[in-house]
Amino acid sequence: MPKGKRVERSVESTEYAIQFGTREAERGWGDLLAVQRNVLTAAWDPLSRDPNEVTPTMHPLKGKLATFTHNGGVRERWQYELSGGAGIWYYVSGRTVVLEQVHTRHPNQTK
Repeated sequence: MPKGKRVERSVESTEYAIQFGTREAERGWGDLLAVQRNVLTAAWDPLSRDPNEVTPTMHPLKGKLATFTHNGGVRERWQYELSGGAGIWYYVSGRTVVLEQVHTRHPNQTK
């Protein structure tokens, strides 16, 4: 086993797994981690605990952004809002939170 390999956060059986749905989301996560590490780390718990809970920072998107088609099915798109207009767009599939887009600032689509 190689030394220094990072240990991934374990997930309780009642929690949702979190995964990247796109390469863009993965890149955005890395960018956001570089500028808002603590805020992004704090977002992990509510996303993995109950991603469908409506809160002031976590809610479904509205209008034409509320749904999208993926693999032949219509998905409900949610947003987790972070400070400075940054945000995570995601959908829930079974017990998995799929990160679709991660923005370091307010996305143009919602202006």
